[in-house]
Amino acid sequence: MGEVTDYLDSLDGQDRAVLGRIMEIARGLAPEATEGRSYGMPALLLHGKGYVSALATKKHLALYPFSGQILPRLADELEGLDWAPGTLRFTAKDPVPEDLVRRILEARIAEIGPPRGRPG
Repeated sequence: MGEVTDYLDSLDGQDRAVLGRIMEIARGLAPEATEGRSYGMPALLLHGKGYVSALATKKHLALYPFSGQILPRLADELEGLDWAPGTLRFTAKDPVPEDLVRRILEARIAEIGPPRGRPG
């Protein structure tokens, strides 16, 4: 399979469903993304760069857009959520709204840009 698929398959219940949905959205926005690792985490890669990772920790779930720029730019929309420049933390009982996930991922896609050697 792949790093992300294997990781999701290792999870149970709501955590798996919530993180799986984030990856479904990510794949829908960038169908050319491939599974791999970035910063040691199972991740989707876009044009060889870390695009997104979504993991379960002991205390929370986390979305990593592999950018310290995106979440600060969306700070107004993140009010009330637990975040740092490179991480958005949440729970399966209180997941990130899908429209916000899409905006985060669309911003990361724009940062990555087109594949090298091809104009945007």
